[in-house]
Amino acid sequence: MTIAGVTMSPEDTDHLAAHPLVDRLAGLGQRLRRLDARRPWLFDAAVVTAVLLVFCIPDLVHTDERRELRLLLNHPPLAATVALQLGLVLPLFWRRRAPTAAFYAIAAVFVLQWSLGVLLRADVALLIAICSLVLRVHPARLLWAGLTVAAAMALVAWRASAVVTPWDALFFLYSAATAAAALGFAIRIRQAQLAALRDRAQRLEIERDQRSKLAAATERTRVAREMHDIIGHSLSVIISLADGGAYAVGGNPQRGREALELIGDTSRQALAELRRVLGVLRNETETAELHPQPGVAEINALCERIRMAGPDVVYRTAGNVDALDPGVQLTAYRIAQEALTNALRYAGPHTALDVGLTAADGRLQITVHDTGPQPPDHPPPPTAKPGHGLAGMRERAALYAGTVEAGPRPGGGWTVWAILHLTPLATLEGRK
Repeated sequence: MTIAGVTMSPEDTDHLAAHPLVDRLAGLGQRLRRLDARRPWLFDAAVVTAVLLVFCIPDLVHTDERRELRLLLNHPPLAATVALQLGLVLPLFWRRRAPTAAFYAIAAVFVLQWSLGVLLRADVALLIAICSLVLRVHPARLLWAGLTVAAAMALVAWRASAVVTPWDALFFLYSAATAAAALGFAIRIRQAQLAALRDRAQRLEIERDQRSKLAAATERTRVAREMHDIIGHSLSVIISLADGGAYAVGGNPQRGREALELIGDTSRQALAELRRVLGVLRNETETAELHPQPGVAEINALCERIRMAGPDVVYRTAGNVDALDPGVQLTAYRIAQEALTNALRYAGPHTALDVGLTAADGRLQITVHDTGPQPPDHPPPPTAKPGHGLAGMRERAALYAGTVEAGPRPGGGWTVWAILHLTPLATLEGRK
């Protein structure tokens, strides 16, 4: 940046901005703006008072001073001079609340003054009125104001033609009026830019809050899905084991003992997974015991836990499923877990389950079939209310542009059928 012909580096500019005097001036400006917002009449009265003191008093005190131009003009009585001065200055008090009316009132007094051949320093009020008018009035309404100023300045040039040429006078007068209008436009543009920046900052703040809320909602959904998969599956296995143990305790105590042991193992595993999820939520990465996310390799253990609860489970794979992306493996595991859990809840412990994973042609197909509820000679499973399992499976599959379908199978039973694309959804959308 260059100031007064001296080039300043960004570091120098930063030091200048951090100077205590600059801070005090900025603070003073902010206090004045707050005061003006609370009492706008006070600033308007200050402007009127300043113009009266600076431009009107000299005309009343130094009445004996006569310049060459004054000798060619009229010198009205003191009362008339004061009246003309007040007519020029007092409308400035309303220049912000009624800029058009204030401008035309000052212009009328200005034209009357020069029609009488009177020269006053208070004519500067017309320039202030021009600046205020340009600053606050719609540009389409400035045409008539511009014509009024042009006519008034032409009158002044005609009155001063005895001393200077009309063209020189018009050049000076029009330059002054143009400078006043340009100052008004500059302030107006700056205010518009600041308003746009404030609006943008507010919109960015709103968007930031919305993104934060959306991220929090997404995280809550993800955590709820994880908790549902962990706790829902474990509790379904525990309930089935407890029902089977209670049914077998009278005739086969050893079978009831095994059921209790399996309930303890399943509960401890569920508690460990629950602590892992809560530890991640609390950012307790240093104290929480972290484990890798389950994948296709853990589906065997999943099927074994389901077998302990009673169902006969057959698990088969086709293709190189162990080489799949960890995210795909986790999604496949959770879908299979939820499907097996639902089969255990709704079909009971005496159903037969067939679980299959097939990786081919850039897709992973997951199928879970059950044979339906147990024969009538077995006790029915507890009534289960519909949950969010199918919706959770579909949400997981959607991450890989996949689909999940569920429905009854011919001959009885239920089928869950899912397809995952081995290319993530973001990559698939980028190719479209």
